Amino acid sequence: MAAGREHFSSRLGFVLAAAGAAVGLGNIWGFPTQAASNGGGAFLLVYLLMILIVAYPMLVVEMAIGRHGQANPIDSMRKLGRSSLSKTLGGGVGLIGLMVPCLVLAFYSIVGGWLISYLLAAGAELIGLHDTAIWLKGFSVERNLLGAGLFYLLTILIVQAGVKEGIEKWSTRLMPALFILFAVLFIYVMTLPGATEGLVHYLIPDFSKVMDSDLVLAAMGQGFFSLTIGGCSMLIYGSYLSRKENLPKMALNVTLVDTAVAVIAGLVILPAMFAAMRQGVEIYDANGALLSSSTLVFDVLPMLFQGLGVVGTLVAFVFFLLMTIAALTSSISMLECPVALMSERLGTQRSTASWLLGGVIAAFSAVIVFNFGELFGLVATIATQYFQPIAALLFCLYGGWVWKRTQKLKELRQGYDDIELGLFWKVWPLYVKFVCPVLVIAVIWMSLV
Repeated sequence: MAAGREHFSSRLGFVLAAAGAAVGLGNIWGFPTQAASNGGGAFLLVYLLMILIVAYPMLVVEMAIGRHGQANPIDSMRKLGRSSLSKTLGGGVGLIGLMVPCLVLAFYSIVGGWLISYLLAAGAELIGLHDTAIWLKGFSVERNLLGAGLFYLLTILIVQAGVKEGIEKWSTRLMPALFILFAVLFIYVMTLPGATEGLVHYLIPDFSKVMDSDLVLAAMGQGFFSLTIGGCSMLIYGSYLSRKENLPKMALNVTLVDTAVAVIAGLVILPAMFAAMRQGVEIYDANGALLSSSTLVFDVLPMLFQGLGVVGTLVAFVFFLLMTIAALTSSISMLECPVALMSERLGTQRSTASWLLGGVIAAFSAVIVFNFGELFGLVATIATQYFQPIAALLFCLYGGWVWKRTQKLKELRQGYDDIELGLFWKVWPLYVKFVCPVLVIAVIWMSLV
């Protein structure tokens, strides 16, 4: 199955593609919202610690399983087993993991469609099509179907082009654009009254809150989901990584880029929130709690942009372009997971598999749009609070207990000849075996309480 398998052509291409898979609305929307709700700088400090002790070790596990298997999630998990039973169970674990990107893509693309709609609305405002802009900002079935359809079209076009010409090519363009747009927005936001206060709130921690149990659990969960642990994207991208590469180092690079995006998003959005408050926009209630995390991107910030006149419309266009890019870099990795399975198991051409599977998941998204109140939250909850953490736990248990230590060492030695002499190998195998499952169970408990 690995014969003739396509690989990323460069280290930079892999890092930007894998980081792009992790970077998404969780970084740019979820992280600043969590920081705003949990003490700003205190949350940032604990989050960075949780990324190191929770997310990074498990990222290495998923990438290593993928590179070892050189296949889709189901077949990669099967290869860890030593008996027919453990191979069958491994395939079942891979199937559970594969359900995560499919379910997430179904509701994620609807949100991606909202972002495209707001992007188009800002463009319409700039050229004077005010009625069109109002329709694009309205929450109608037609608008949601149009936005989601455009988002799926972009995702499918990239995935069907392949690893090098599709995923890698566009990731190396979109990710640098993401950082450039962030830099432009940060410079502009910091010129607004009240922005400095938000920056101080974000960067200077209140150490009295650092040990708060709710804050620690929130930071652990955010770190866990930030790197899409259990989402199969890192496993499938790991299968496209050359065995000449130092896998722990590549995983660290991905972690650093992903974390940098989250931190920079906070640098833009928290000062923007405080600038909006200076203009009279209500963000916190009387008890200091965030009024609504779900409306931060689609209500609070657009109100801020609207108060800035024509310049605000241009800033809104840049902001929603940035958000669309972030969402797109994640969606292509989600669609790649089932496409890889269909291509490898059935021999289906990549373009056919991309359009067929993309169309099937898009049809499910359309059902959600028509039944938004009943299905959107339900699908999101099932995918992110049940399937993803359970898949992460099973990946961890298989990687730690079923996959033999000698086989793990053999895999990681490729690209890192003397790995057993370093601190990483002395700590990581036991850490993954004993500590990571406990931490994942804590995340599951947190998400269910």
